[in-house]
Amino acid sequence: MSELKQLAILGGPKAVPQPTQSMFKWPIITEEDEAAAVQVLRDGAMSGTDITKKFEREFADWLGTKYALGFNNGTSSLLGAFYGCGIGVGDEVICPSVTYWASALPAYSLGASVVFAEIDPVTLCLDPNDIEHRITERTKAIVVVHYLGYPADMDAIMAVAKKHNLKVIEDVSHAQGGYYKGRRVGTIGDVGAMSLMAGKSFAIGEGGIFVTNDLEIYERAIAFGHYERNNAEIQTPYLQPNIGLPLGGYKFRMHQVSSAVGRVQLKYYDERIGEIDKAMNYFWDQLEGVPGLRAHRPEKGSNSTMGGWYATHGHYVPEELGGLSVTRFCQAVSAEGVPIGPGCNLPLHLHPLQHTADVYGHGKPTIIANANRDLRQPKGSLPVSETIATRVYSLPWFKHFRPEEIDGYVEAFRKVALQYEALLASDEGNPATIGGWNFFRQRA
Repeated sequence: MSELKQLAILGGPKAVPQPTQSMFKWPIITEEDEAAAVQVLRDGAMSGTDITKKFEREFADWLGTKYALGFNNGTSSLLGAFYGCGIGVGDEVICPSVTYWASALPAYSLGASVVFAEIDPVTLCLDPNDIEHRITERTKAIVVVHYLGYPADMDAIMAVAKKHNLKVIEDVSHAQGGYYKGRRVGTIGDVGAMSLMAGKSFAIGEGGIFVTNDLEIYERAIAFGHYERNNAEIQTPYLQPNIGLPLGGYKFRMHQVSSAVGRVQLKYYDERIGEIDKAMNYFWDQLEGVPGLRAHRPEKGSNSTMGGWYATHGHYVPEELGGLSVTRFCQAVSAEGVPIGPGCNLPLHLHPLQHTADVYGHGKPTIIANANRDLRQPKGSLPVSETIATRVYSLPWFKHFRPEEIDGYVEAFRKVALQYEALLASDEGNPATIGGWNFFRQRA
């Protein structure tokens, strides 16, 4: 361990004076990706499905599922998954409150309602112990989010779902390629849906995809928003009379430049996220035992992995640092040349959309428009979800295993944590709101 230097926020030298931008550049685009995209443009095949179908087949084979279906974005893939699972008017879905909004809001487009549940304070994923008491005769599905790349406790969740005959929809937008006890996330529930937009660990430009082993779910999603594929090949009998038009009036087709790039990215994806995994685990290994800091990752030897570590965060334990706020901690680390921020996604159950917004003109809030009871959840109803932002912070997302560079970032965190006392007097505490509804923070 090197000797601690004065904190940069108090006038000392930065631990990371000149970050190497190549460490964070993503996705990795090569001439092979460019050639695949250009070929689509030259062939005038942007709006076709032939390349997308090849990508779907390769993606399904990669995950070991029977079917994959490409979408124009991840939100559409989730809406397709909801419809595929038969969610409709008056139904309820259970979803964690701390997640990106697309995990839940598609329910409203189908006339269903959302019941938000707690997250586990360690995994930050849906708490299996907070599901069963929320189930009613109207509950149709459980939405599981592998939040920030961490695989949710699928064994416990699937046991509850099986007991109550509920569908399980996995939102894998943060964890493509990750494992839960040796099984790929997205392949454990009834359907796995995910975003493949440019910021994700599996990035193809813009797009989404879902995977399933259930023919009916697959064909319902086709019929709902893939009119050009809702044809005589549909095998589900009750869908056959309506072939030719999209049942939902949606058009979810994936742009074929994206699917062409996706085919190339898929060839190298496991290798690339393996490099990320090695780098991020090295970072956390160096910080083991540092007070106030805990890794957000599965236990070693669990056969579970973080996938691509998208939007990676760390746990913060203020009690071990004299009560220093996570906000002040992040200010000090940022001053060391490591731009990080406090918090995560704000809890969805507190947004006005879940209380007062009448989106479709029902004359009452959309969340209860088709409900048989008041499903609105006030402040204080999900205490873990409402306070978790004070105990987490964002991290650098290393794309390469370069120990000599990563060590500088390790030093920044270690330096601040071990000299927290120098920050206490200037700590103004956390603001009333930490985090945002998404990870694209608005700049001043």
